[in-house]
Amino acid sequence: MRATLLKYRTRLQTLLHLSESQSMLVWAAVIGFLGALATIVFRECISGLQILLTGHSGSFVEIAKGLSWQMRVLLPTCGGIVAGGFLVWAKRVPAGATSDYMEAVAIGDGRIPVRQTLLRSISSLATIASGGSIGREGSMVQLSALCASLAGRLIHFPASRLRLLVACGAAAGITSAYNAPIAGAFFVTEIVLGALVMESFGPVVVASVVANITMRELPGYKPAYEMPYFPEVAGMEIALFVLLGILAGFLAPQFLRLLDFSKRQFQKTALPLPVRLGLGGLLVGLLSVQVPEVWGNGYSVVNSLLHTDWLWSTVLLVLTFKIVATALTTGSGAVGGIFTPTLFVGAAIGFLFGDVAHTVLPHAISAPFAYAMVGMGAFLAAATSAPLMAILMIFEMTLSYQVVLPLMLSCVVAYVVARSLNGKSMYDITLKRHRDAAERVRLRGTQMSELIKPAETVLPVTAPFAEITRMFLKYPVKYIYITDDENRYLGVVALQDLTSSLVDRQSTDGKQAGDYLRAHFLHEVTPDMSLGEALQVFLDHQGERLPVIASLDDPRLLGVVYKTSLLDAYFRLDRAGTG
Repeated sequence: MRATLLKYRTRLQTLLHLSESQSMLVWAAVIGFLGALATIVFRECISGLQILLTGHSGSFVEIAKGLSWQMRVLLPTCGGIVAGGFLVWAKRVPAGATSDYMEAVAIGDGRIPVRQTLLRSISSLATIASGGSIGREGSMVQLSALCASLAGRLIHFPASRLRLLVACGAAAGITSAYNAPIAGAFFVTEIVLGALVMESFGPVVVASVVANITMRELPGYKPAYEMPYFPEVAGMEIALFVLLGILAGFLAPQFLRLLDFSKRQFQKTALPLPVRLGLGGLLVGLLSVQVPEVWGNGYSVVNSLLHTDWLWSTVLLVLTFKIVATALTTGSGAVGGIFTPTLFVGAAIGFLFGDVAHTVLPHAISAPFAYAMVGMGAFLAAATSAPLMAILMIFEMTLSYQVVLPLMLSCVVAYVVARSLNGKSMYDITLKRHRDAAERVRLRGTQMSELIKPAETVLPVTAPFAEITRMFLKYPVKYIYITDDENRYLGVVALQDLTSSLVDRQSTDGKQAGDYLRAHFLHEVTPDMSLGEALQVFLDHQGERLPVIASLDDPRLLGVVYKTSLLDAYFRLDRAGTG
């Protein structure tokens, strides 16, 4: 079957006179369409479960407000237990590959396990439909990437093209979830692929655009966020957006640390997964008794912040409860995304900042909703370590040029502040890429001084023949280093010279190391040499080690450098560059 499909694919490509890159654009368009359909199916499943469980569909907050307090507690609890059961089932299914689409693209072969992914998506569906405080976009993107992986495997794509096809699926999923094709494309290139390369960027853009067109043409389309008109910003107000960026850059790492802390605390309980997720749902349900806005991913609350006047005390209360609810849901082990909750936290922080600023200077600055819009982007940039994607996403949502300047400043400042605080990213693949980049910088700056080992085979120039012989018998080396009384390196005594002397039955009486000395026979290494310079020196040397001297003007013997240590450092540098 695969061979037949591969033959037809090749024949079609030849018939249409398409190159490999051109055919990839065609397949990217197909994946964009499939990704949009996968997103719609998941969205409709959520609506269907909402009706089944509560009799209503739509905003989770409105649904929660219409339920009794007992049902607000019961639904998330039962949903967590069911979600945990599906996760246990998923763990027992042989995967054979990573189930995370980011790892499948970045370090895998593009193969995403079907059964495990579907079971995890059903688990996510149970958490989301029962009011869990988590984003739906995670499973949407995962399912879209799965469709791409299945299509690529069905038509027998090689691993390199299959990874790119899965990246196209991820971009289609993001675009379908947020109706932001440019941001969807840059999400994949900036976070998943890690670099903007036209060979991969073209198909990713095509998949995003096709997904967006598909979503707009199908029934039920509406923008994720209904953005108001952004006012013109000028003068000293720009400084306030810079301050907002600093605030977002400081708070975003703390938000992510809280999520990690919650996860560690739940893991310490050692409870079975269904019980753990049920406990998380129970706690979220109890919070919703007081603040029903903790239900769902925060879409409706953000839209309300952007279009209605809120008391700052109410916003602060909802923000606090929402952060705790998100930490409880994700910490318990629920499957889903935190992209949308991150946007909510950014919008609430921006609103509070704008409200304070508007109170101090009511006639000189914009309304709080403008700061909420920029706050979404700034907090997202700091949390994802992807400022370009965050800028493009908010710009696409607003389609306003007035937002560009304050948005760019806030996002870049937030990113820089978060990185300076050693802030982590919400995506593990980004963390790995940052660690690898830091390791490359460190290794490139590594000098020989960090690789010097003691030189055990050293003798003075006056050492007698018998002592030289004992040294060669003790150590399996070809050369012994010779120094003077002040430890200045003079050269080497070669094993070859001693054996030749013995074979020729030459007299060794009274012979000393100086009689066999080979001055400057080996290249010397200095502590200030880089890895590259030292490697060039080793290319002319067949042995395992070379002597290290203080400098050419000060030839004091400091030790030796081994070729294995040097190659190991280069291996780690190469692994950091390609991992």
